[in-house]
Amino acid sequence: MITATRPVGDLLRDWRQRRRLSQLDLAMEADVSARHLSFLETGRARPSREMLLRLAEPLEIPLRERNELLLAAGFAPVYPERGLDTPALRQAREAVERILKGHEPYPALAVDRHWTMVAANDAVAPLLVGVGKDLLRPPINVLRLSLHPKGLAPRIANYAQWRDHVLERLRRQVEVSADPVLAALLEELGSYPAPDGDTDDDASPHGRDLASVVVPLQLRTDHGLLSFFTTTTVFGTPVDLTLAELAIESFFPADTATAEILRGLSTGKAAG
Repeated sequence: MITATRPVGDLLRDWRQRRRLSQLDLAMEADVSARHLSFLETGRARPSREMLLRLAEPLEIPLRERNELLLAAGFAPVYPERGLDTPALRQAREAVERILKGHEPYPALAVDRHWTMVAANDAVAPLLVGVGKDLLRPPINVLRLSLHPKGLAPRIANYAQWRDHVLERLRRQVEVSADPVLAALLEELGSYPAPDGDTDDDASPHGRDLASVVVPLQLRTDHGLLSFFTTTTVFGTPVDLTLAELAIESFFPADTATAEILRGLSTGKAAG
């Protein structure tokens, strides 16, 4: 349940300033007068539901926060939030399951807006051997799992590079969403100490070459060094909060050796 705690004008002004737009800039993009926008922000005028939704588009306000705007102005939310296991989202749930399963033998997982794991395929579990049990107890936060000293961190060969990538990606999400949970997660992850002896020196040369194109994840395992690059898949034009905030992270082998090891793991033939 979303509850409004601030005047709608304050919320509008905060989002406009966060997007570094002047009142004139936003007024032109939303096709309203700058004077009327000023009145809305100061509370001298009451926005209609249609006006709020019109202003939300150029401000790129997330759907959850659009509901907050509507509530602050006295309107009912327009974007529902249903569990992925509800009948209304059955087709979407099946699509997620097909994507995850179809990506095997390579790892893939689905996460919500706070990086909590929603689902994962069978290729993920073998990579989590040795991870602290507390980190694997639901709800599992995959960024915490990645950078925590008792998580994957000690086995990430290019930890410093990967840590910088994760923190910068999360920092951008905080700037876009103003989500306090993500802000707290960013502060937590930034406080983790680097693993002992972390220098990125044992990262593979191929991985360093790949870093000129994308940031790889290089993971030490009993079967050898695995090198991945990732892609993110989201639902297009969602109007449900669950779908709007769901992302599928797919890991692809960055070299032939990684692909062979993963195929071996899927058939039980990987070298030990």
